[in-house]
Amino acid sequence: MPPLPTDSGPPARKGRLATFVRGRWLRTIPGRIGTHVALCLAAILVLLVVMNVAIGNARDSVQTIGHDAGPQVVTTSTLYFALSDMDAQISNILLIGREHGLGIGYDESLRLYEQRRAEADAAAVMAAQLAGRDPALRRTVQEVLDGLGKYERLVGQAMKLDEQAAHAPGQLPPDVIDAYRQATDLMRTQLLPKAYNITLDTGAHVRQSYETKRSAVLAGRTWVAVTGLIVLLFLAATQLYLTRTFRRVLNPALVLATLAALALTCAGAALLTTQAGHMEKAKEDGFDSILQLWRARAISHSAFADESRYLLDPGRADTYEQTYLDKSLSVIYPDIGDKPVNLENYYAGLEQKLGPYKPGQKDVPFLGFFGDEARRMEHGREADALKKTLDAYRTVQRNDAQMRRLAAAGNRAGAIEMRMGRTSGAIRDFGAYDKALSELTAVHQDVFDREIEDADGGLRGWKAIPAGGAAVIALLIFAGVRPRLAEFR
Repeated sequence: MPPLPTDSGPPARKGRLATFVRGRWLRTIPGRIGTHVALCLAAILVLLVVMNVAIGNARDSVQTIGHDAGPQVVTTSTLYFALSDMDAQISNILLIGREHGLGIGYDESLRLYEQRRAEADAAAVMAAQLAGRDPALRRTVQEVLDGLGKYERLVGQAMKLDEQAAHAPGQLPPDVIDAYRQATDLMRTQLLPKAYNITLDTGAHVRQSYETKRSAVLAGRTWVAVTGLIVLLFLAATQLYLTRTFRRVLNPALVLATLAALALTCAGAALLTTQAGHMEKAKEDGFDSILQLWRARAISHSAFADESRYLLDPGRADTYEQTYLDKSLSVIYPDIGDKPVNLENYYAGLEQKLGPYKPGQKDVPFLGFFGDEARRMEHGREADALKKTLDAYRTVQRNDAQMRRLAAAGNRAGAIEMRMGRTSGAIRDFGAYDKALSELTAVHQDVFDREIEDADGGLRGWKAIPAGGAAVIALLIFAGVRPRLAEFR
């Protein structure tokens, strides 16, 4: 006859559950060891999550500054330069009239005009992509593209009238001047300010993203250090409990787990510190300087074109002289004291302040784009490139002063030949300045590229390292407590 069932099972299970709920298991050595292990594993899991989030922020920062928005914003900065140089080439074409070989030549000026037009199109497309869902920025980009089409039509009309007139250099008929005025006014008062704002807006977006990501990386470093310390404290507490309970000096596996946790925490914190440093240098010594120098180059080309406008449109000579001064001041603003701000004092201030200046001096006696560059530069290759650029800039301004003296003396033909390089090296000297400025920009581009490359290299492998390190620590913990638990079976 089969045995009758009993009801001892359910009460037994209920008893174990009640023991767990009432915490009686904590009164046993295995229960206390299990508690230590659970706390250690929970802390390690938190450390793993915090580390992955912080490293993810570092990776996003590198991607944004180094590979996505950063380089794209630098590309959009060429929009202002391309538009400026387009108008500069047209002013040169109209100034030389029927003497197509004057200056860099009609064909070369026209080729450069078409090249800048293509560059402007590409930069506008990039700006539209960066605009994303920003309606104001997208509208500005579209206005630039629409205005560029209108500008080309006005330029085409001016060039057609100019070709029909076949005038001598600098002797433009009134209808040619009127047509060009409409085109250059559209460029100077609408297209260029909007193009400048596009670069400012997209650059501000990158800077805001950088600040947000860098703050997150530094905050992540703090959290990694805190959670890592908690892991170490729990491991130390577990080690101490086992030492007191089992009368053993050290548990080798727990010692290795503690050392592994310390190494993972220090490595993670060091990585985040290094990444923040790479991003700071890439942004400040690379990205910011590149944008600043691109603007200086674009404005310098626009100012050089103002010399042509000054000569081809006598009715607006004073206006173009003032705009030339304003643009020059934005590039370099020497300390001229209480003297009136005019071209004569500007020329004198350049010679007085830039002549004795040596890059690397603590006191920088000028403002403007190059003033900002001088204040954050370091000795070495950058200093040499800046010195070369400043010397070339002074030569360009000396040529400008000579051209205006000829024009003021009534020798417009001599001024035109001076400006177009027939009796001077004005065009060659401006080319040397432009080359020096490009080389200075390239120094910062190298800094940017190197920092991004180092940042990418530093992050290599860190998708797996935190998880692998946490797994090793967990296994060492289990290896350390398993023999002790086995003693109670």
